[in-house]
Amino acid sequence: MKDKLLPNGLLLRCAFSVALLSTLLTSQQAAAHGYITDPPERAYSCIPSLGLNTNCGAAQYEPHSVGEGTKGFPGLGPADGKIPSAGNPSFSEMDIQTASRWHLNEIKDRTIKFAWYYTAGHKTTRWEYFITRTGWNPNEPLKRSAFDAAPFCTVQGNGLPPINGAVGGSGPGKEKHTCVVPADRSGHHVILGLWTVDDTAMAFHKAVDVNIIADGGPDGPADGWNSVGNITPNQPLQVGDQVKARAFIGGTESPEYSVGIRIETAEDGVAQNWSFKLAEKVNATQTLIRAGVRDSEGNIAPVKGTNTLYAKAESGVTSYQMQTVLVGDPDAYLHFHNIATEYELDKGKANVDFTVMSNRELNVVATVLDANNKQVGEANQRVNATTASFSVPVISSPGTHQVLLVGRSDDGRVNLQDVKRIEMTGEAGSGDYEFEFPNELASYRAGTKVLQPKDGKVYECKPFPYEGWCKIYNPNANQYEPGIGSNWPDAWIAR
Repeated sequence: MKDKLLPNGLLLRCAFSVALLSTLLTSQQAAAHGYITDPPERAYSCIPSLGLNTNCGAAQYEPHSVGEGTKGFPGLGPADGKIPSAGNPSFSEMDIQTASRWHLNEIKDRTIKFAWYYTAGHKTTRWEYFITRTGWNPNEPLKRSAFDAAPFCTVQGNGLPPINGAVGGSGPGKEKHTCVVPADRSGHHVILGLWTVDDTAMAFHKAVDVNIIADGGPDGPADGWNSVGNITPNQPLQVGDQVKARAFIGGTESPEYSVGIRIETAEDGVAQNWSFKLAEKVNATQTLIRAGVRDSEGNIAPVKGTNTLYAKAESGVTSYQMQTVLVGDPDAYLHFHNIATEYELDKGKANVDFTVMSNRELNVVATVLDANNKQVGEANQRVNATTASFSVPVISSPGTHQVLLVGRSDDGRVNLQDVKRIEMTGEAGSGDYEFEFPNELASYRAGTKVLQPKDGKVYECKPFPYEGWCKIYNPNANQYEPGIGSNWPDAWIAR
């Protein structure tokens, strides 16, 4: 598989869970991947560029892999309670089911055109679309009994690739699937889209969370409220932080329709709570703007989750953008506590050992750069408001180097750095590589250079988001073995 840029800037990558990687490499599943882009399915709605769903785990990086399981639903397929993840622990967050956990796509017209994107367009048997029954419980894990026994829409694949291209290629589906939602369904439902692969035993199970509102036709709802953005609870906040829904008319911000709040209590800072509080303020201060979730009767009410922003046409508002202002932490510090001025290379290799000190819990990355600012070593670890020891393996040549520390808090409010100059003495190495493949496999990271003994060449591990593939090796499934495997260029650069 080649490097691919997917819709909305999403880069194709694999999760780095050992269990998932083993599955991908040792089964035929790896040949087929895809997801629903319109209306956006649960996992695709997690990608950062959309930001409709949050706290999604690995699904935000690879929605194309979510829901892959044995075909044959509802008779076969994933176990009840694990239908969206298809039982893959790496995507278990997708199985959480509550009335407010996931962003709801408004269905304004019962005729839907489902659009797919494929990262590997496998031969296809069919697509099927199931919908939850009237009276289903949105606060219970999804089970077969929650869905109609038969799909409300079926599209045949006839054993052909789903894209305009060769089998295994990537791209949008060559056609959208026109389906009609049953007339007796309204409000919150889940549509389960199934893509059944023709020449494997697998199918992809895609949960699409929808809110079927009163039919207003394809041009908008009958009540005149048009969706112009979302209040997405994407992070917890602290007392003193501020969050604002910024209204825009064309490309110009409108102070009149912009609404913000300040976090006054720790309880207000809980992500679901500030989203609710901001939506309430929008509704209390505006007449042409509303925030919340619209029910089948057109009522818009805030929820403790993602709230949609709606505007009347006469407001002129075309979109909303969220702005968060975090309270800084001026008392936080991060610095070198003990670092030598010289380190000696032995055949081009050395460990740069030192300690760092911080009074905050930070994720700290230590990078060693040579005189040309080329990275020659890196280590990262979590520092828990204390003095911590670092050891950075370096491969370089004698000369002046710099050691750069960068520390970040999980919530992004603390970003600190420090830098020290050191001299590398001793001797340069005869070979510019750190390990002989596959020795020390678990320690491979972006920039790691390895000698492939099978061809005598040196390969460098690609940077994020591909570096996880460098750690993959199994004699019986060696797609990413440098210079040897069928997909090695996805993970390595030949030197």
